[in-house]
Amino acid sequence: MDTNALDTQIKILTEKINSSNLPKELFEKVNTMISLLAATSRQSDSFVNFEAISNYINWVCSIPFRSETKDILDISHAREVLDKNHYGLQSVKDRILEYLSSIILILQSSSSDNIIRAPILCLIGLVGTGKTTLAYSIAQALGRNFERIPFGGMGDVASLRGQSRAFADAEPGLIVKKLIHAKNKNPVILLDELDRVTDSGRADIMGALVELLDPEQNRAFTDHFVDYPVDLSNVLFVATANNTTNIATAVLDRLEIIQMPSYSDDEKKVIAKDYLFPKILSQTGLSSSALKISDDVWPTIIRPLGFDSGIRSLERSIEGICRKVARIMVEGKMPQDGTITITEQNIKEFLPK
Repeated sequence: MDTNALDTQIKILTEKINSSNLPKELFEKVNTMISLLAATSRQSDSFVNFEAISNYINWVCSIPFRSETKDILDISHAREVLDKNHYGLQSVKDRILEYLSSIILILQSSSSDNIIRAPILCLIGLVGTGKTTLAYSIAQALGRNFERIPFGGMGDVASLRGQSRAFADAEPGLIVKKLIHAKNKNPVILLDELDRVTDSGRADIMGALVELLDPEQNRAFTDHFVDYPVDLSNVLFVATANNTTNIATAVLDRLEIIQMPSYSDDEKKVIAKDYLFPKILSQTGLSSSALKISDDVWPTIIRPLGFDSGIRSLERSIEGICRKVARIMVEGKMPQDGTITITEQNIKEFLPK
């Protein structure tokens, strides 16, 4: 990059800063960085400085400090969303509706500062019991964007907090990145599988979570890359875990635990027929007339290998059946009437091995 090209890029960055909606202090900070860069543009190390400064400015100008979505403050709508997306789980849905009712009252109150000080919902249950989809339903009920941070295998607190710009290739942490991806400051962020962080990083990550989940502290959350307080008080956090054993006590104090029940076979049958099967048919490219499943076959599909508390295995079984039918269709081997019916006689041919 020659000097003229560098001057052009500095001008582009300046225009980006001026068109952004940065807080006053941060606006002044990045303007000072640009001014220093412009003043030293003829020096040999200015190109190296430009890369670092350009990277920083591009990130911070993408943070939605002021942009937010308008909440849907309608508990009837929330109930419809939960019932549409989830069969059964009535006690869990009642707890969520009570929680959302409190949030709606806070957001409707003109005398309130609109900071949600209620404990963070934490859905505890085995794999496949619907924890993640319930969190998504909460976002859908409020009309907010949904983001997910997976904690499974996380071993470095810098994943959350970002890394200092003193390090090469430094970037913001996942919290800031999810805000940028959501493009607003009030998404629902799912903290998924809190109990599955690595042993080596657990203490530091749990320490960061204490700040992250405290409404009095997260109004000025510090990301080490951004190096400027980011207000997370408008974010609605939801957490999940398989159990609470590996979650620090200080973090548990900020969580409201909701235990997810296992599904009975009768519940799974309704979920399979009314929720999963139509969705997977569409995802596989099949019409509703291309594949029929006899009622007496569902118990075999539900329990191909024995009891499973969730519906993950059930979903995989239905996906396997649909893909086999899709292959038959593509190979031109469909019956003359265009419909394959799964019965007790042919089920073993279609279940995934």
